Amino acid sequence: MTGYLTTHVLDTARGCPAEGMKIDLFKIEGDTRTHLKTLVTNNDGRTDEQILPADSFATGTFELVFHAGGYLDAVGTPPEDPRFLDVIPIRFGMSEAAHYHVPLLLSPFSYSTYRGS
Repeated sequence: MTGYLTTHVLDTARGCPAEGMKIDLFKIEGDTRTHLKTLVTNNDGRTDEQILPADSFATGTFELVFHAGGYLDAVGTPPEDPRFLDVIPIRFGMSEAAHYHVPLLLSPFSYSTYRGS
């Protein structure tokens, strides 16, 4: 089995996929945080390609950074100064070659995640 990483962002306040959200992927090694790529969610709240495909997969610690504030601004969520949720980092480990799915369920005042399939 080969490993790969995906995500899915759902706007639970609006009841729809979160289209147009910028997501950054970082590799974490000790105190070093290395940016690997930037993607944007499509109309289904997913990225058009795997975040970390099988040919680039590695075990270790990673961080997905979801730019929720920019998304909330773009969909017309009334602004706050500063926004309660702006940038959401989710740090997680991948210990084996498997499908890791790290979804984000988002509203302007809360979020949750889990290891999906």
